[in-house]
Amino acid sequence: MKTIHDLNAPPDVVGRIDAIVVRGSPRDPARRVERTQALAGIGLADDRLGQRGEAELSTRQVTLIQAEHLDVIAKLARVAQVDPVGLRRNLVVSGINLLALKNARLKLGDSAVLEIVGPCQPCSRMEETIGPGGYAAMRGHGGMTARVIESGPIAVGDAVAALPCTV
Repeated sequence: MKTIHDLNAPPDVVGRIDAIVVRGSPRDPARRVERTQALAGIGLADDRLGQRGEAELSTRQVTLIQAEHLDVIAKLARVAQVDPVGLRRNLVVSGINLLALKNARLKLGDSAVLEIVGPCQPCSRMEETIGPGGYAAMRGHGGMTARVIESGPIAVGDAVAALPCTV
């Protein structure tokens, strides 16, 4: 009999990376890159944590948001569209339900592995980025945080797949 965990991450569901967003420091403008390196225990090489090059104990080594939620956020904020760069989430993924994957591991591309830790709550800067109501619009749609478990290159267009549970 399948467990609830089995039902959350069907093995045949594969998503993809639609965008990679990085920034040099917390207040620096975010920017898109086509590829980067996921660094185990650190984060993304081109992002602020990767540039420091130190082990990061934070659960926010990498942040992810679903591409499908961008339209929802825009509608709730009453704006035409939401630019994922302004949301400052590292990976925009489509085709796989991130919220269903808390504590699961995801394989990105050929070798990088992330462990989904929990929800990524919006910050008050969303009012600046999206406009009035941006913070409220992102509540429940802010994405997930993750740790990098295994290093590897990642690129826009790479597959994102849940790994089978080993417990």
